[in-house]
Amino acid sequence: MASPEQGHRVVDLDLFDASRQRPVPSRLHLPLHKSASRPIPLVVFSHGLGGSRTGYSYLARHWANAGMASLHPQHVGSDNSVWRGNPLELLQRLQTAARESEALARVLDLRFALNQVLTSDQGQLFDVSKIAVAGHSYGANTAMLVAGAKVDTGSSTLRDLRDRRMQAAILISAPPLLGQGPAEQVLGSVSVPTLHITSLEDTINLPGYSSTVNDRIAIFDAMTQSTRALAVYNTGGHSIFTDRTTRSGPEASARIKGATQELSTIFLRQSLHFGNIQLNTEHRSEHPAMKPKHAELLDNQNTQDGITQWAYRHKNLLDRLVTRET
Repeated sequence: MASPEQGHRVVDLDLFDASRQRPVPSRLHLPLHKSASRPIPLVVFSHGLGGSRTGYSYLARHWANAGMASLHPQHVGSDNSVWRGNPLELLQRLQTAARESEALARVLDLRFALNQVLTSDQGQLFDVSKIAVAGHSYGANTAMLVAGAKVDTGSSTLRDLRDRRMQAAILISAPPLLGQGPAEQVLGSVSVPTLHITSLEDTINLPGYSSTVNDRIAIFDAMTQSTRALAVYNTGGHSIFTDRTTRSGPEASARIKGATQELSTIFLRQSLHFGNIQLNTEHRSEHPAMKPKHAELLDNQNTQDGITQWAYRHKNLLDRLVTRET
């Protein structure tokens, strides 16, 4: 299925991994104006527990309008199917979804979907040197594993799941990788640029499990090898980063989503060295004769200016912003 939608195109892919006998339904968001002669960056997004390929569309739309594609695989087993069925069996379904086997399956889902897209007829549209991973909640766990987190569970299958095609990672409401050892040991090897987004009210409360904003900050602090940034909003709960309005109300939800769209795009432009970082009305391009090293230095400076401007625009929403320069 393909449909035009506000400056971008949506393609649903009913993928099936025969080697695992596992469906991996996915959704691909593409800019309307694209050409194989000018390949574009690609973001692979992992949804949270109980999500689906249709979620986080507000981010996908914004990235597509900024000239980037995004691929959203659905993780069968920890998708929206956990909310269906006998309510008395909900706890069991949640526990099953959180097992080590499902954490591994999610990484393999992401890798499989990416491989399928890159080898398809659409593959020539993407710049394979400009691929990033992103995720919310459980999906942020998946993104951390793909970005280079090293876990030790006694099982070799989860020790190193890094996908070296990933050049950056966006971690929204990231919970800790439970039972994997000290955060510094697990996350200290992540070397790609990372953007961490959370809020003071970002709390996960599930039967037998709880996680707060302090966990998100600890994850940020542990990634000492990453050029990283942390944005903490002063309002909005854990689900405000999904497509839902949530109990925070439509106004707060729209403001948080709009700020997250802008910041994530600034970050992607910097870390993937794509275009320029000025948002909305400014569309300057690099001089074609500019040397790559000089272009990178200029891009970094422009991006810092962009983040500073972003923070000023959204100062009433922010509890704190931490970057290399602040």
